[in-house]
Amino acid sequence: MKKRHDSVNYVLEGANKMVDAHNRPVAVVTGASGGMGRATAALLAAEHGMKVYLVARSREKGMEAVRYVNSRSGRSDAELILCDLASLASVRAAAEELKASCTHIDVLINNAGVVTIKREETEDGFERQLGVNHLGHFVLTGLLLPLLISSKAGRIVVVSSGAHKIGRMNYDDPGMREKFTVWGAYGRSKLANIWFARELARRLEGTTVTVNALHPGAVSTDIGVDRRTGFGKMVHRLLRPFFLTPEQGSATAVYLATTGDVRGASGGYYYKQKPAAVTARANDAEQARRFWAWSEQATGFEWPKL
Repeated sequence: MKKRHDSVNYVLEGANKMVDAHNRPVAVVTGASGGMGRATAALLAAEHGMKVYLVARSREKGMEAVRYVNSRSGRSDAELILCDLASLASVRAAAEELKASCTHIDVLINNAGVVTIKREETEDGFERQLGVNHLGHFVLTGLLLPLLISSKAGRIVVVSSGAHKIGRMNYDDPGMREKFTVWGAYGRSKLANIWFARELARRLEGTTVTVNALHPGAVSTDIGVDRRTGFGKMVHRLLRPFFLTPEQGSATAVYLATTGDVRGASGGYYYKQKPAAVTARANDAEQARRFWAWSEQATGFEWPKL
């Protein structure tokens, strides 16, 4: 983890909940229609006075979440941005909508994630867990980078997982067509999150934008439950008493988005609001650079030069 020292007054410190909406810090949260994403959005709006854009693929669930966030904050400034991270066309459209809606972004929380019981592909032909959990966010973050740089001190927060420890990347079979396992694919996508944060931190050196990753803990959400068949609901119900609530799981993401304790810190990995260790593979800068290059080639998206 790197620590930058600068004199920038972080825009979120001491945010006044009564200020005009145009002066509020702006946050964007992906996967915000439920679970930890919705809880994160609500805390940023209610406890930290932010205007929050909730990124979700379902209009119905997204609008329910917007109403929930507004009820928590006592305002009506939360907004929905429709986006399916399994479609790069949808990602680009969402980025354009955000660019038309705001002049800057203070906080981007890449929270959305999926677990698929069997191998599935995104609209663009990527293995779904890597496509949604990493590649969709890879492109979205790159497209929104000018808005983050326009902030006084933008923060990018990447929700990874302790599952990164079992992650591997096989460049000979990136689509996992030859060998697919649920946890192998999920672990790979979470390793990808850490490589992304590490390499992005290196690229952001010299700017006022920082990026950090985190492990939220075992959170009680619908991740892993097949919405079409209901597969996984019974197991989820049985294990729910042992899980953190979405609010508890969102604590480290909100901490990284708002606290002065990590002002200028970039490239770190956190658990329970404290720096945590990652595997040697996740900490390998050369592997992170190689994976970044592969991500650009796979998506056809070249990140802006800084």
